[in-house]
Amino acid sequence: MKNKWVAGLLSMGIVTATVQPYAASAEAPVKWSNVNQYEEAEGSLFNSEHYDFVKYSKIGAMLQQYAKESNRVSLKTNGVSADGYPMYVVTVSNPADKGKFGHYKKLRKQMFKNPQKAQDWIAQNPDFKVPVMINGSIHGTEYVGSDAVLQMIERFAYENDKETMDILGSNILIFNVVANPDGRVDGTRFNGEGIDLNRDFITQSQPETKATVELIKEWNPMVFLDLHGYVKGSDGKTGLIEPCTPPHNPNYEYDLFSKWALNQAEAMESQIIGNSAAYKGPEYEGMTSTYIPQRDDSSGWDDYPPIFTPMYAMYHGAYGYTLEAPTNDLDGVQWTKDAVLGAVKYATANKQGMLRDQIEIFKRGINFDHPYHKEGFFPKAYVLPVDEQDPTVTEKAVNHLIFNDLKVEKATKAFSANGKTYPAGTFIVPMDQAKAGLANTMLWNGEDITNDTPAMYDISAWSLPELWGFDAVEVTENFSVKSAPVQNADFNGALSGKGPFVIPNKSVAAVKLVNDLVNSGETVYKGSDGSFYVTSFKNGASSQLVKDAGIQLKAASLPAQKESVKDLKVAILKDGGISKAQSHAGTKLALARLGYDVTEVTPRDVAAKGLSDFDAFVFSGTDTMITVATSSTRAGNKEFILESEAQYNQFKANVQDFVNKGGKYLAVGAGGSRASAKLGVTDVKVNTGGSDSNGIVNVNYGASEITSGYKSTDVGFVYRPVWYTDLGDATSLATFGSGDFFVAGHWQNNSIAAGQPVIVKEGKGDVTLIGLEAGFRDHTDYLFRLMSNTLFE
Repeated sequence: MKNKWVAGLLSMGIVTATVQPYAASAEAPVKWSNVNQYEEAEGSLFNSEHYDFVKYSKIGAMLQQYAKESNRVSLKTNGVSADGYPMYVVTVSNPADKGKFGHYKKLRKQMFKNPQKAQDWIAQNPDFKVPVMINGSIHGTEYVGSDAVLQMIERFAYENDKETMDILGSNILIFNVVANPDGRVDGTRFNGEGIDLNRDFITQSQPETKATVELIKEWNPMVFLDLHGYVKGSDGKTGLIEPCTPPHNPNYEYDLFSKWALNQAEAMESQIIGNSAAYKGPEYEGMTSTYIPQRDDSSGWDDYPPIFTPMYAMYHGAYGYTLEAPTNDLDGVQWTKDAVLGAVKYATANKQGMLRDQIEIFKRGINFDHPYHKEGFFPKAYVLPVDEQDPTVTEKAVNHLIFNDLKVEKATKAFSANGKTYPAGTFIVPMDQAKAGLANTMLWNGEDITNDTPAMYDISAWSLPELWGFDAVEVTENFSVKSAPVQNADFNGALSGKGPFVIPNKSVAAVKLVNDLVNSGETVYKGSDGSFYVTSFKNGASSQLVKDAGIQLKAASLPAQKESVKDLKVAILKDGGISKAQSHAGTKLALARLGYDVTEVTPRDVAAKGLSDFDAFVFSGTDTMITVATSSTRAGNKEFILESEAQYNQFKANVQDFVNKGGKYLAVGAGGSRASAKLGVTDVKVNTGGSDSNGIVNVNYGASEITSGYKSTDVGFVYRPVWYTDLGDATSLATFGSGDFFVAGHWQNNSIAAGQPVIVKEGKGDVTLIGLEAGFRDHTDYLFRLMSNTLFE
C-alpha cells in the first residue's frame, strides 16, 4: 500500500555553514523542486522483514538540517532520477582540514598526469585525506542502506569522540544518499523506467547511473562501498561482504586490489562481530562471522562484468565492495553501519599504502606496463573508423568513452596502422592512458569463460563494438598519427541533392528518424532492400529532424517495390515487477529509442480489453506473466499475474483473436517464445539453455525483410538461450552459426544449438519469434533493428 503525502515547497538553496570543510563554495545552490503530491510505498512484499524506514519525502529536510547545523556537512543535488526526484549527495569532512582538501584536489590531477609525482607527494605528506564513497540503496527496497547512510551522516556531522575525529582527520566521506529515489518511493528494486540500476554501469542508460558515474569521476574514491540487502547466511556467517569469487575480469590490475581487499573485508567483519551485543533479532544469534565469497567459496559470486556499481568503480581505481545486510530491519541498519565503519577505519590505518597502489593502477596504464597480463593482452590503441553517411553509432561510442573519463583522439591527417590506411577524422583510443583497463573492458571482444567456472552471477559478455555495432580495430604494433584530443563528437545530418532521399537501415538513429518523420506527417517508403526513402520534405521541421539525427541523406531513385511506412500503435506486455524485476523494461527502452510510442498493457488488461486498439503486440520478458496465481505463489508476485484460469483463457483467446485478425505479434527471447507456444500462436518447438547462460554468438542471417541490414555472418546476444526445432509451416530466418559459434560469455553444452534456427516466422498469422535478446538492457543497440524490421515488415 502507498501513503499520500504533500511535500512542502522548498525553493530555498542550502544555507551554508560558517566554516566550510572544503571548497564547496564553488557549488551551485541546491534547487529544491517538488511536485505537489507523491505516493510512497510502505515497503515491499518481497522483503521478509518490515520496519519503519525513513521515507524519501523526509530525507531532503533531514539533510538540510544537518547542513545548516554542522560546518562539516555540505549538501548538493547531483541530478534527478527517471521520475524527477532529486539525487542527494552529502560530503562530510573536518572543517579544520579544509586546506588538505585542496591538496587532495591537486593530488588527484597528478594521478592521471604524473602518477610517480603523486606517489612521491603522499610519501612526503602523510596527513593527506582520501575520499571514501558510500552508495545508499541502489535497489529501492533494500531500505537499510540509505537509513544507515542517514545515521552515519548524523554521527559524523555532530560527534566529537576520538574515533570520529580520527576518521574525519584522514578521510572525506561522500554519501550518495539514495541512489535510487524512484525505487524507494515506489517500493521497487528498479527505477521508474523499470531498469535495475545495479546492472546499468557499462551502458549507463539511466539518469541515476549517469549521476553516480559523474560522482565517481569527480572524486575517484579510494574506497567505494555499495549498500545492499539481503543475505542471511548460515553456519554463523551473517550477511555478505565482498571481495568476490573467480572469475575476475582480466582488465583489472587485480593484484593491487587483492593486496588489500580481503584484509579490508575482514576488518568490516571484525567490526560487526565485535559489536554483536547491539543486535536483537534471532538471525544474529550465534553470529561468528560474515560470508566473504573470495574467502569462503570458489564460485557463484563473481566480479567479472563491469555492470555492477562497485565493479565499475574499481576501473576508476577504487577498492570496491558490495555489502549485503542480513535483514530488512534496524539490525540490518546496524550491520551496515558496522561494516562501513570497519572499512573506513581500515582505510584510515592503511591509507598511504592503499592510495599508493591506487595510483599505481594509473601509472601502469600511462606507462603501458601491465606486469601481470600476458604481452599483447592490451593493444597499443583502438581505431574507430567513421561511416560518413551514418556516423551515429561511432558518435555514441566516442561520447560514451569520453563521458567515462577516457582519452579519445581524432586523426588530423590520414595514417596507417596494421597495414591499413585510415582517413583524417578517424577516432583513436590510445591505450597508454590512466584508465586503460576501463577502455579495454568497453572495447574488447570478450572471452569464452564457459570452462572457467560452473556458473555466473550475471552476464559474461558485453563488448560495446559487437553489441552497439561500431568497428573498434585493435592496433597491436607501433604506429604514427597526427591527432588532436576530442572533447565531444557531434555530427550534424544534412541533405545532399534534390531527392528522393535514401535513409540506410544501419542504425537506431536511422530508424528513429524514420518514425519521427512519419509522426511529423512526412511520407516515408520502405524498399525491398530494407532501406527507407523520402521523395521530398513538406516542412522545415523535417530538415531539422535530419540535422539532429546526424545522418547524411543522399539522393537516390525510388525502388520499384516499396510500401509506405505507417505510424504503428505498439503494445508491450508489462511485467509489473515479478521476482523484483521488470523483465520487459529493456525491450520497452529499445522500442522507445527506435522512435515508437509504446503502450504497456498488463496481462489483466489484455484479458479484459483485448488488443484491438493496437497494430502490434510485443511479448518480451518472463513467461511467468501469464501464469495463474495459486496459494503457493509468492506474495509479491500475485498482483502482477493472472488471477484465475478463466482470466488466463480470456487472455489466450484475445491474443489468438488479435493474430487471427491480422495483428502483428512479436516474441523476443526465451520467455516470450515459451509463452507463445503456450498460447498457441506458434507450433514450433521452443528449446532453452540454462537460465544463467549468456553471451555473444555468431549468427547466420538469411535474406529477408526482418534480417535486412545484417551481414550473412554476423553477431547476436543470448540470455537464457533459445532455439527452435520442428518448424512445421514456420520459416527459419536466422540460425546460430555452425561449429564453434559461441564468441564470448558462459554457456555450457552450447554445441547442441549449433546451426539451429534462432529467428522464425510462422506460416499462419503475422507471428515472429526472435530467440536473440534483441532488447537487452540497452546493451544490444545493434540488434534493436531486428524488432523495427519486424514491425515495419
